[in-house]
Amino acid sequence: MKRYHISKHNTFYCIGLSYKKANAEIRGKFSLDDEAVQTVLQQASAEGIEEITAISTCNRTEIYGFSQHPFQLIKLLCDNSNGSIEEFQQVAYIYKNNDAIHHLFRVGTGLESQILGDFEIISQLKKGFKLSKKFNLANAFFERLFNAVIQTSKRIKNETEISSGATSVAFASVQYILKNVAAVSEKNILLFGTGKIGRNTCDNLIKHTHNKHITLINRTKDKAQKIAGKFDVTVKDFNALQAEIKKADILIVATGAQMPTVTKEMIATEKPLLLLDLSIPRNVSVDVKGLPNVNLVHLDDLSQITDETIEKRHAQIPKAEAIIDEVKKEFMIWLETRKFAPTLKALKHKLEEIKLEEIDFQRKKAVDFNEEQAEIVSNRIIQKITKHFANYLKDDTTSYSESIDLISKVFQLENVN
Repeated sequence: MKRYHISKHNTFYCIGLSYKKANAEIRGKFSLDDEAVQTVLQQASAEGIEEITAISTCNRTEIYGFSQHPFQLIKLLCDNSNGSIEEFQQVAYIYKNNDAIHHLFRVGTGLESQILGDFEIISQLKKGFKLSKKFNLANAFFERLFNAVIQTSKRIKNETEISSGATSVAFASVQYILKNVAAVSEKNILLFGTGKIGRNTCDNLIKHTHNKHITLINRTKDKAQKIAGKFDVTVKDFNALQAEIKKADILIVATGAQMPTVTKEMIATEKPLLLLDLSIPRNVSVDVKGLPNVNLVHLDDLSQITDETIEKRHAQIPKAEAIIDEVKKEFMIWLETRKFAPTLKALKHKLEEIKLEEIDFQRKKAVDFNEEQAEIVSNRIIQKITKHFANYLKDDTTSYSESIDLISKVFQLENVN
């Protein structure tokens, strides 16, 4: 892809890191909360970046945007996270133009998810795009690209079985519990954190464990109560967290803090405790592993679970990739036509001028001149001429620059670049 296909002066980049090369600790350093994402966008706008978006999930942190050099985007990430440029260089990836577009399609359709077919990422992309629009950092290119990715995601969900079966981080945690805890329906389960993963985990717990002893705790009690009303579970105040941990047989931490929310000092139990940390960065202190009777499992461990569902999903990858290729091809055709837009617009404007001059001449010369009919006929001729030139410019055998120069000279066009 030549640079002018997208931007006159800048290149489209994706910079980021994911679970593939960055462990949970490193991903935690580069994670961006909502406030940090907004700061990234504000700084990008101040630096003259016209289109940019940032996403940060438990599996990846990425920035998509235009810049003269990827370091501009890398610096934005490092300035607003706890990660350093040296650490970024060790685990990160940088894609540009076509490769960046292709990567976004794969990310948005679950093919790059830690658990194949987990489509929770698409909601993060929608959220990021919406925020970019709010900051006036999403123009025609971003609008078309993100809508194409969203369309592809919907098609893959509907036309393949790559998301069939209940496999996600939330389900994987419950699956782990079912495989490793006997008589799970009789155990005391404490869920700390009621964000999206927390809600999905609660839903899966109720569906698959048939447990009547589930307790929810959240810093904001109102959010926990809304979920409790839907699922018929118990809600406790945040200040009761330590006491509830002592009662629990299973503790699931799905908070979204930048620092540990469960520490070694908060756990005092003489009975076995299964502790699942579904957070990035880690929200359970690593030193908890040293406590007797405590089995600490992180979401990176859960993602290694393979079963028949995952195997079936892998068989659907070719179908998903075919859909990506189809929609991406349509997007690339649109993108190719963007380079012709200034010339075609200028040509149409020139033909309109010629039309108006000729209609004005005929109006003065002919007594019975039908101006309305002349307008209709000339507009159709202009449309057909413009279409012919558009098809000519799209021809792969045509030299783009030579053709533009020729058309500009013949019609004396201005401002076509």
